Amino acid sequence: MGGRATLNSVAAAANVSRQTVSNVLNSPELVSQETRERVQAAIDQLGYRPHTAARQLRTARSQIIGLRLKPARGGVLDQFLHSLTAAAERHDHRIMLFAANDDEEETHAYADLIASVGVDAFVLTGTHHGDLRTRWLLDRGLPFVTFGRPWGAEDEHPWVDVDGATGTRMATDHLVHHGHRRIAFVGWPEGSEIGDDRRAGWAAGLAAAGIDARPQVSVFDGVAGGRAAAAELLDGPAPTAFVCASDSLAFGVVAELRERGLRPGADTSVIGFDDTPTAEVLGLSSVAQPITEVAAECVRHLRAVLSQEPKPTAVLLTPRLMLRST
Repeated sequence: MGGRATLNSVAAAANVSRQTVSNVLNSPELVSQETRERVQAAIDQLGYRPHTAARQLRTARSQIIGLRLKPARGGVLDQFLHSLTAAAERHDHRIMLFAANDDEEETHAYADLIASVGVDAFVLTGTHHGDLRTRWLLDRGLPFVTFGRPWGAEDEHPWVDVDGATGTRMATDHLVHHGHRRIAFVGWPEGSEIGDDRRAGWAAGLAAAGIDARPQVSVFDGVAGGRAAAAELLDGPAPTAFVCASDSLAFGVVAELRERGLRPGADTSVIGFDDTPTAEVLGLSSVAQPITEVAAECVRHLRAVLSQEPKPTAVLLTPRLMLRST
């Protein structure tokens, strides 16, 4: 079939009316699941792309999703931004980035973007206890989803997250299976929800193996912090393995081991978290977050909310252990 696909060609391929195709695109709650799936299959097969401007006029929606852009640090959030943009574009949505210095300033940006651009929904990152951003959006009935658990308010709104405790538990179980008994944890100071979650997985792995959950050191993130933590631990009864809350901390541990003439992966094992591109290049074993799946689930949640489908449920995804030379 030549030329650009149209509503009529999709309707013919799916053996439905033109109005049914329009309903699938704009009011899917009016169409049965079987018909929606059949029409979507025809859309995918023909490569149909709705006319965005016309759809905006019909639905009074901008097809824009807002996301706060935090200072560039590389790693997971950069991967998430790329994956979220790609997932949104597959459904004719666009990501609008904006800057804010803190949560309160972010809520002010929400108000400005809704008034000036008509942003349909928001994706939030960096969730934490007592998050005023989610409360602001909930009080106004505005669509949003978070990459990260609400930490204490899990039933209040849709969210997508990765099970950090399972990730560090997998890393710890792997090390125990290979004969390690002095397995240290290098993480962040207590009170970091993500850090505490990852620490809990390490502690659970040791408890299951009948090993005392020591030693551990908490420092702020970064290579320098990881190196300082490793120096403190190696000055005592030296661990034979390290589980780290981030790849940056793991890089610091590796640097300190090498400074002391120890061979990472041979004399001492090190496992990071996040599986950043640098970890792959340097051969660092790490826990990988399924970021592409996280982004796809975030977009699925928002599309369901915007289409007034049943409230989406929370999604907790399982990470993968990527084993390399260290």
